[in-house]
Formats: sequence, C-alpha cells, structure tokens
Amino acid sequence: MKLSRTFIANIATCGGIGKIPFAPGTFGSIPGLLLYYLLSRLHPLAAACCIIGFILMAVWIAGKAEQAFKVKDPGCIVIDEIAGMAVTFFALPPSLYLGVAGFALFRIFDVLKPFPVGYLDRNLKGGAGIVMDDVAAGVISNLILHVLLYFMHGFIS
Repeated sequence: MKLSRTFIANIATCGGIGKIPFAPGTFGSIPGLLLYYLLSRLHPLAAACCIIGFILMAVWIAGKAEQAFKVKDPGCIVIDEIAGMAVTFFALPPSLYLGVAGFALFRIFDVLKPFPVGYLDRNLKGGAGIVMDDVAAGVISNLILHVLLYFMHGFIS
C-alpha cells in the first residue's frame, strides 16, 4: 500500500503544526504533553511498548517525509519532537510541575544538543537521523525528571 504524500506530510508535521513559521519544534512538542497524560495512565510496560512503536513509526514517517520534501531534516517535521516528549515522560506520574519541567528540559536538550544528542544528529541519516537525537534528548530529560521526583517527591505531584 502506498500512502499519499499529503497523508505522510500531515502526520510528520502533526497536522501542520510544524509549518508554524517560528519555533516549530517548540510548538511541535506541545502535543507530546497530551501523550504524556495518556501514557501516564498505562502500566510502564504497556507505555514502553507504545513509545517504542511510536518511535519506529516516527522514524519511518520522518524518512518518508524527508524524501517527499526533498530537504534534509526539514524543520517542519515535528513527529520527532513528539517521540522525544514521549520518552521524556516515560514512567512518570501525571503532574503539572513535571509537565512544565519536562517540556523545558526536553526543549533545552533538543536545542543545545549536548552529547550524545548532537552526535546522533550529525551522524545518523534519514528518518533515524531526524528522530533519534530527539529520543536521546528525551532520555536525558527523563533521567533528570526521575532524579527530581526522587528527591522532591513530597513537593512534586
């Protein structure tokens, strides 16, 4: 089955959110907050399966969209931000404070691209190159959030 270019573009840009002319990555991360809320209701094993499935789909969609747009890692592709946000909030309880902190941490690591985020961004190609740096930013953000939650458990909920 061949999916239309328009369908791929709509998924990759999250219904056109990625086409916002300024800060598309930031706006593209916002739907990840909804995913956070939904995944936080699942058992961690079920959430992990959903996140892995989403990442695999995002790699495929991002690769197809990159080919369709004929541009390397176009900024309008934001499915990678959503995948990164899903990883950011893995196995965390729903919380406004964690949501704000996770959103900020993810955006910082996605923009600054410290190791290994920048390494993956520079060295992977295609859909994996588009998505995996955001997944790495999500892993770093998730680890920090878990440490914060551990030490501030009484304050964050």
